Amino acid sequence: MTIRKKEPYPVFNELECKACERCVIACRQGVLKMSEDINERGYHYAVYTGKGCNGCGDCYYTCPEPLAVEVHIPSKAKGKDKENYKNDKNSLKENEDKEENQ
Repeated sequence: MTIRKKEPYPVFNELECKACERCVIACRQGVLKMSEDINERGYHYAVYTGKGCNGCGDCYYTCPEPLAVEVHIPSKAKGKDKENYKNDKNSLKENEDKEENQ
């Protein structure tokens, strides 16, 4: 079972991190640090402290390693908004079907 977080959070690929610390320096919220553990390639790697990420993506954009950082931003759709989204999606589908049949 996946636990869904309500706040944005970064995910680091430990193997791809090369300990340049650019993400730690770029983080305006100060919620990243370098692990004391070492990855398979012999580098310390960045970790999220667990709280305080605002989802700005600075860590992602400053990282020189492709696929080393992801920033997950949960969707905000709830209740009526979620239902409206489903209705809008169904309306769009119906309109596309009508256009195809003409």
